[in-house]
Amino acid sequence: MSYTNGNGNGHRPKPKNVLGGELEMCCTDPMTGFYRDGYCRTGLDDTGRHTVCIRATDEFLAFSKAAGNDLSTPMPQYAFPGLKEGDKWCLCMLRWREALDAGMAPQVYLAATHEAALTVVSLEDLKAHAADGKGEK
Repeated sequence: MSYTNGNGNGHRPKPKNVLGGELEMCCTDPMTGFYRDGYCRTGLDDTGRHTVCIRATDEFLAFSKAAGNDLSTPMPQYAFPGLKEGDKWCLCMLRWREALDAGMAPQVYLAATHEAALTVVSLEDLKAHAADGKGEK
């Protein structure tokens, strides 16, 4: 399934979030998203599906590093400052699922999480970890 196809009239459809609304921006400081535009949108070239907008915690960052995905160490060659507690970030949906299964899932911003995440995690699981006050809807 492609999330970047046109809609037949020369316009691309606006990405949707897991709540069915228009995808909101996740973060621009640090700049996130596979396309480094602040949105957790995805496309055919995003093999990792960076679709879940998270709020990083020290516990999650330690878990992620131990699991082989070091998000806390700066990598200037990729213009990546390294994440710290409180930062928002577009995380790969399978990485979020891995953290969920290990009991280490970080909070998510539902309005900024792309609907593609629902192919590997349930809306109920995402709502249970909502950081943006929309989990009770």
